[in-house]
Amino acid sequence: MRVLLVGAGGVGTAITRIAARRSFFDHMVVADYDLSRAEAAVAALQPDGRFSAERIDASDEGAVTSLLHRQRCDVLLNATDPRFVMPLFQAALAAGAHYLDMAMSLSRPHPERPYELCGVKLGDAQFERAADWEKAGSLALVGMGVEPGLSDVFARHAAEELFDEIEEIGIRDGANLTVDGYDFAPSFSIWTTIEECLNAPVVYEAGRGWFTTAPFSEPEVFDFPEGIGPVECVNVEHEEVLLVPRWVDAGRVTFKYGLGADFIGTLQTLHQLGLDRTDPVPVPAADGSGTVHVSPRDVVAACLPNPAALGERMHGKTCAGTWVKGTKDGRPREVYLYHVVDNQWSMREYGCQAVVWQTAINPVVALELIAAGTWSGSGVLGPEALPARPFLDLLTEYGSPWGMREQ
Repeated sequence: MRVLLVGAGGVGTAITRIAARRSFFDHMVVADYDLSRAEAAVAALQPDGRFSAERIDASDEGAVTSLLHRQRCDVLLNATDPRFVMPLFQAALAAGAHYLDMAMSLSRPHPERPYELCGVKLGDAQFERAADWEKAGSLALVGMGVEPGLSDVFARHAAEELFDEIEEIGIRDGANLTVDGYDFAPSFSIWTTIEECLNAPVVYEAGRGWFTTAPFSEPEVFDFPEGIGPVECVNVEHEEVLLVPRWVDAGRVTFKYGLGADFIGTLQTLHQLGLDRTDPVPVPAADGSGTVHVSPRDVVAACLPNPAALGERMHGKTCAGTWVKGTKDGRPREVYLYHVVDNQWSMREYGCQAVVWQTAINPVVALELIAAGTWSGSGVLGPEALPARPFLDLLTEYGSPWGMREQ
C-alpha cells in the first residue's frame, strides 16, 4: 500500500509517528501547503525511508490528482480541516484511489428555521457521489478519526454483540485537560472547534429523522471514567449523528461534548463579535497602501497557540466514548464504551499531545485493516458500515486498549 497523507499539522504528524511502527504500507507521502512542515514530520522519522515530503495545495483538486498518479498512491488520507474535504475527496475519486478522512464535508443551516430543520447536513456532498464511488469500485471511508470514527465503531460493536434492541446511542466526549499558562487554549483546531460548536446541533430520532436544536442545548452531567469524573456536556453538531443511523438501528442518536461554561462563553463572544465568520472582510493595510481581505476565523486561529505544540504544557486525560441504552435478552442494559488517553503517556511515547494522538491512531488502524483486506467495500461508507471486532482487536494490539463500563 502506498499512502498520500495530506496535512502535516498535529494530527498528520501523529499519524506518521504511529504508522512508522507498523509494516503494512510500502510508502507514505506526507504533503502539506507548508513544505517545511511536511519535511519536519519526515525528518523526525529518519532513517525510515518509507516516508517522503511534498508540497501540495489541498484546495487544488487537479494538483492532488496529479500527485496521486505520480506517486502511484493507492489511498489518500485527509488530515486537513473540513474546508478541504471536497477537493481531496474528488481528487481521490478521479485518481482511482481509496479515500479516508476524519471530518466530513461542511453543513449549511436551513435558511428560515436553522434551529429546527436541517439545511445541508454534514457529509451530504460526499454521499451525493456515493454511486460514482461504487461504479469506480473504490472506497471512501468517511469520518474515521476518534469522533467520528472510533465512536462509530463502538456503535456497531454494541449493535453486533451487546444489544438486541437499541433505544438510544449518545456520543459523550469529556476531559480534564489543563494547559499551563493559558486560560483559553483549545486542544484541537480552533477553526474546526468553532465550526462544530456554533453550528446548530443535529439530533436523530426514529420516525422523525434528523432535526436541529439551538447550540449548547440539553445540558447534562456525564461521569467519565479513569479519574476524569463528572463533566457537563451539551449538544454539538457532529458527524456521528449523521452516520450512525444509516447503518445501526437506534431510536435516538445524539452527540454531546464536555465544553465547560468558560469555553462556551468564549465561543459565544466570538460569535457575537462576528469573529467566527469565514468569509473575508476588508481591513485597511497597516502601511496605508490599500485594503486587504482576511477571514475573521483565520485571525482567531492565528492568534491562539498551535494545539500541536501544547503537549509539554498540557496535563490530564481525554475520553471519547459511546453510551448505549437498550435491551439484551429481554432485560434493560446501558453501557459506555470508551477510549482514554493520558497526555503524559502520549507525550512520552510519541511526542504528541493526547487529543491529536487519539484522533490519529484510528485512521492508521483502518488503513491496516484495508491493506489486509479485513475491511473492504466500495462507495461512501462510515466506520459503522464495517465489522467492529477486527478494529477493536487491532487497536488493542497497537497498545491503546479500549474499555466498557456497565452503567
